[in-house]
Amino acid sequence: MQTDFLIKPVDSELTDALQAKIDQKTKPLGSLGRLEALALRIGLIQNTISPTLINPAIVIFAGDHGIAASGVSAYPQSVTAQMVANFLAGGAAISVFAKQNGLDLWIVDAGVNAELSRHPKLIDAKIGKGTRNFLHVPAMTESECAQAIQAGADIVLERHRAGCNCIGFGEMGIGNTSSASLLMHGLTGLPLAQCVGRGTGLTDAQLGHKLSVLNQALAQHPNIHDPLQVLAVFGGFEIAMMTGAYLKAAERGMLIVVDGFIAGCALLVAAKCHPEILDYCVFSHVSDEQGHQALLDHFGAQALLDLELRLGEGSGAALAYPLIQSAVAMLNEMASFAEAGVDAV
Repeated sequence: MQTDFLIKPVDSELTDALQAKIDQKTKPLGSLGRLEALALRIGLIQNTISPTLINPAIVIFAGDHGIAASGVSAYPQSVTAQMVANFLAGGAAISVFAKQNGLDLWIVDAGVNAELSRHPKLIDAKIGKGTRNFLHVPAMTESECAQAIQAGADIVLERHRAGCNCIGFGEMGIGNTSSASLLMHGLTGLPLAQCVGRGTGLTDAQLGHKLSVLNQALAQHPNIHDPLQVLAVFGGFEIAMMTGAYLKAAERGMLIVVDGFIAGCALLVAAKCHPEILDYCVFSHVSDEQGHQALLDHFGAQALLDLELRLGEGSGAALAYPLIQSAVAMLNEMASFAEAGVDAV
């Protein structure tokens, strides 16, 4: 199983020109803090000193997990399909935030264990009705995993062809923090206990059970190191699709807004295959899920927000988008000292 994506490192040639443009704005040097670094990053990704945000979108990938049958979540598996309906009806947090911030919202059925009603904003890319229980067998076959990666890439390609140049990804799937925790452990080498959190709000006893189950799963599948093999054994259809989506977005030079823990673990798989992908990423927030800060540290990334979120859905990406807009507006609309007739310090 291979990921044949051509991802080039971001060209740094415009760094000095972008920094000069930022420094010439009517403000003391560095006074807009990290917003200035964000503006610089966006300019480099788009390879211009005057970046634009066109048809920004959030894509949510939804899928069910066989591991849910082992009691690792506080919610039943049926909630996945129910929340997809809520997304499409406009009642979820991401629905509200996306509408508020002018983000085009798409929902993907990557592998929900239900038959979903057709909807103009629902993309049917179902690989199967949930993955297998990795406590006993690999969650996906290599063929299913490859199919999911390609589906995610195809979905992003369609958004790009529609003019989108800024995209964020969310997820929905009961049990998917368990998958993400094992991906993080397997691909960073951090102790599993540091990667496993409360997910949807487990009690101490439930968290202990979850950690025990995931340790048993590790024992069932020893000595797995290849990132795509780790993904196939422990991942989910929605996580694999998100991996492909990240890779295609970077290949197309899009600005990628990274959400929380699970979205970050999908990015981890993609980055192990193509490290250059991180050049295209803006990290929206640090979540309250155990392990997310350590994951950001692994990436060498600093998130824009810390609101103690632990919802998923792309909610953090949507909330951070106005900061991205502000960074672009600062570059394009804020006057320079010369334009404003203000004496430079």
